[in-house]
Amino acid sequence: MVALNLFVYETTGRALAMGLFMAVRLASGFVAGLVVGGLLARFSAKSIMLWANVGQGAVMLVLILAPESLVTAALMAVSVVIGACGTLFMVALRSSIPEMVGEDRRAWANSLSITGRSMAMVAGFASAGVVVSLVGYTAAFLLDMATFVVCAVTVALLPIAGGKGAGSEAGAAGASGAGKGEKEAKSGPRWRPVAFLALAAAPGLGLMVALRGVDAFGSSSHNAALPIYSTSLDASNPAVFVSAFWCVWALGNIGAQQVIQRYTQRTGKTVGALGFGYGTVVMSAAFIAAFAGFPLAVTAVIALIAGAADGLTEVAYTSHLQTLPATLRGHAFGLSATFENLGFGVGMILVAAALDRFSPLAVVGWSHGAAIVVAVVFLLRVAALRRAEPAGPMGPAGGAGRAGLRKEEAVEGRPDRGDRDGAEVSRG
Repeated sequence: MVALNLFVYETTGRALAMGLFMAVRLASGFVAGLVVGGLLARFSAKSIMLWANVGQGAVMLVLILAPESLVTAALMAVSVVIGACGTLFMVALRSSIPEMVGEDRRAWANSLSITGRSMAMVAGFASAGVVVSLVGYTAAFLLDMATFVVCAVTVALLPIAGGKGAGSEAGAAGASGAGKGEKEAKSGPRWRPVAFLALAAAPGLGLMVALRGVDAFGSSSHNAALPIYSTSLDASNPAVFVSAFWCVWALGNIGAQQVIQRYTQRTGKTVGALGFGYGTVVMSAAFIAAFAGFPLAVTAVIALIAGAADGLTEVAYTSHLQTLPATLRGHAFGLSATFENLGFGVGMILVAAALDRFSPLAVVGWSHGAAIVVAVVFLLRVAALRRAEPAGPMGPAGGAGRAGLRKEEAVEGRPDRGDRDGAEVSRG
């Protein structure tokens, strides 16, 4: 993305074109989030992940081979394909992790995946400037294309059970009495209500996804404000602070994943929805503090905390959505991706306008402050759910005996219970 954004700016000579490139990418991801649940009902997650990488690699080749007169059109094609296929790949991967590694290891797998992504971010940001400066954009795009080829080969080797999603959904629907949600999940054109059904059936989960969207709104503020704040610190070399901040952030993220992996291996539990709520509060507060003008050493510690909290929220959120039944999981992850793209896209527009009038600290404070407020509401909701229902799955108000609780919900966990994930629920 570093090379692409620089290439867009150098090709068009307009900052507006770079903003349009990002807007098209986010819009494509938004649309992909709406349709991915239906695609997962018809095709296997493995095939979606494979072709998403093939598509991204192919469009990079088109950009490399495009004549000068068609470069702008090729860039727009890259923006559409990268945005849509990136969302399709991520949703398919997250929704299929329980099948790949088993329910009891999903938090460990999520943590391992996030660790790899954080390390790749550090390597990518650190190498982008060097590659573009020394060997040019074509080499950078060839390297980018090669990563998609490697990812496609890796996906081909993943141990994911074959078969179309629709087939598995049909079986699950029959076992659960062919409820309304399952009928819609396999009926094809009526896929959209299924995504909202997954959240409406679990009020705590719906608020969790909404918090994720607000969190994405807050993330847009620090992404947009960092270059401005860095320029105010060192106008002659603003890239130093930005690069150092994200490297320290990534180190915090990686460190948190190591702690989470050891915690889950030792206790057999996941961090749960409470970890997501508290992590969001800490992360947002840390990002606000990062723009408060503290000494660089203190800011480095703050960035480390922000990265660790961000890693905690990512694992908790992903693991919690994976407790949904397989019939609803893909739809919920798709709707979540739509909320995230919407929050980040709207945030980039509003934040860019606000930064012309207000300081980075004020803009980031308002944006992440909104995330803190919603996180507090979410934590209060979780506390209310814990008081309303006994902890045991066979208690009078909960468990497999509760009206409307299907068989697969009893096995895979109760996503509407904010205090625990499926790995912590008795399998009896």
